[in-house]
Amino acid sequence: MLHITFYGVRGSTPTPSHANARYGGNTACVALEVEGEAPIVFDLGTGLRFFGEALGMGDQPFVGTALVTHLHWDHVQGLPFFMPINRPGARLDILGPPHEGCSMAASFDTFMRPPYFPIGVADLAGDVRFIDVAADCRRIGSATVMTRPVPHVGETNGYRVTWAGASVAYISDHQEPVGRPGDVADTVLELARDVDLLIHDAQYLPHEFEARSTWGHCTIDYAIEVARQAGARRLALFHHDPAHHDDLVDEILAAAVVEGERLGVEVIAAAEGMRLSLGGVVAR
Repeated sequence: MLHITFYGVRGSTPTPSHANARYGGNTACVALEVEGEAPIVFDLGTGLRFFGEALGMGDQPFVGTALVTHLHWDHVQGLPFFMPINRPGARLDILGPPHEGCSMAASFDTFMRPPYFPIGVADLAGDVRFIDVAADCRRIGSATVMTRPVPHVGETNGYRVTWAGASVAYISDHQEPVGRPGDVADTVLELARDVDLLIHDAQYLPHEFEARSTWGHCTIDYAIEVARQAGARRLALFHHDPAHHDDLVDEILAAAVVEGERLGVEVIAAAEGMRLSLGGVVAR
């Protein structure tokens, strides 16, 4: 059985407040877990701290893998607050795209150091290893991980994980093509084709997209269209806009469910603490 837990679902910046207490204010972090195997994490946003709290320190040092979509702050700033990696013997492999010839390791060394932060990656007690990936397919434990480029602002990956008899695609930040709402990149469709769960950028309402059409994100309707074209079984609206309070997300979800039913797509809205279980056959 593959368990998916959302620890951060917000886009752009953390927004903790009473107005979004139900859906949450932490930025992107989703944990994938199969019993007896090391976890895989989508993105290292501020939600990563709460994944660490859920894990606790345990008897054995943490071992796991993170699949980072890109290097914007809301997707990486949780790393120094992930307590399980700050322990001798712990290991975290971080896969993600290099940016304009600068490796993942070099990028983290640039922004996680004084004076921007008190310590650097090398100061963590555990072993953090960076692996640059773009178009790729590899095994991580018994999981198969497909990586493909996704339209956004700067180099950005999307991921598809097939594990324990289930498939999950993670496309957290996706630039909707301006004026072409039916066009979906082949790489995106490849990632999302017939998946059990598609976790997809759904940051903007139509009027918001009109004012921010080149900011690298998409409308809720476009997320549904991606799911429809790909044949995804379930769509989780993700990367909620900082200005979208709980009641507004409820309204967005209600409208999306109706549109999804019309198009044959089951739609949910990702929320912190939400846990989904898929599959049930562990790959050997």
